Amino acid sequence: MKGIILAGGSGSRLYPLTLSISKQLLPVFNKPMIYYPLSVLMLAGIKDFLIITTPKDKNIFINLLGNGSNYGIKIKYLAQQKPNGIAEAFIIGKEFIGNENVALILGDNIFFGHDLVSVIKEKINSISGAHIFTQQVNNPSQFGICVYGKNNKIVSIAEKPKKFIGGDAITGLYLYDNTVVDVVKSIKPSKRGELEITDLNKAYLKNNLLFGSKLGRGFAWLDTGTHESLMQASEFIYAIEKRQGLAIGCLEEIAYNNKWIGRKKIISQQKKFNNSLYGDYLKKVIK
Repeated sequence: MKGIILAGGSGSRLYPLTLSISKQLLPVFNKPMIYYPLSVLMLAGIKDFLIITTPKDKNIFINLLGNGSNYGIKIKYLAQQKPNGIAEAFIIGKEFIGNENVALILGDNIFFGHDLVSVIKEKINSISGAHIFTQQVNNPSQFGICVYGKNNKIVSIAEKPKKFIGGDAITGLYLYDNTVVDVVKSIKPSKRGELEITDLNKAYLKNNLLFGSKLGRGFAWLDTGTHESLMQASEFIYAIEKRQGLAIGCLEEIAYNNKWIGRKKIISQQKKFNNSLYGDYLKKVIK
C-alpha cells in the first residue's frame, strides 16, 4: 500500500500564523506538524509516500524531509494548484498510486493510542473498497458524520449536518483499494467547487463498499486546524512525552525499529539535531 499526505490549503483559520508558511509545517511541541501523520503511516508499514502541497510550499517540504532516505522511505512531492478538495488527491496522485491500494491522511491530523497501528494494519491487509475511521465528538455539526446500523454497518454519512444524526466523526485517515482512481472520476464538484471526500465515500457506500472502524476511548484524534486545537495538540504531545519519556512521531526511531535504517544513520541525524530536545531523544535511541 502507498501513502498520500495532503498538506495543502491556505490554513486561513490559523491566520496570521499561516500567511507565510504551510499549516502542516507549524510546530506541534518539538516537531513539525507533518511528522505526526507521516509517522502513523510509517508505523503501519508504509514506505512509499506522496506529499501533496501548495506550489509555494513544495520546496520547503523538500528541504525538511528530502527524498525520505533519512528514514528508509521514499517521498515524492506534487502540488495542488488550488484547494479543490481532499478527493482531488487521487487525481493528482494517479500515476503515483499506479496499481496499488492507497492510504490518505490529512497533514493536520494527529492520532495516538494503544494498538492504533494494529487496527490500521488489519484494515490495510483486508482492504476491499474503502475504509474510514471514526471517533465520538461532542460537536458533530463541525465534522463529517458517520451513522452506524446493526453490526457496525455504515448506514449513511453526512458533511457537517445541521440536525443531530449521530456523534461519530469521520477522521482524516482513509484507506482505499485501487478502484479509487476510477471512482473519484464519478464524483462532481460540490457547490463550493471542490471534490469532496464525503462524496467519494458516498460513492463507495452506494455500492456497499464503505466500511468503518470506531476509535474508542483509548485513542486520541486531534485536528489542529484552529489556534486553540493547535495549542491543545502541543500540550497533549508534551504531556505524554514528559510523562513517559517516549517520543510521539520520531521518524528516525520508527525507521530504526522497523529496520529501515541502521545505527549510523541515527548517529548522523542526531548530530544534525544536536542541542535540541529532538536531538537529545535521538541519543536515547542510539543507546
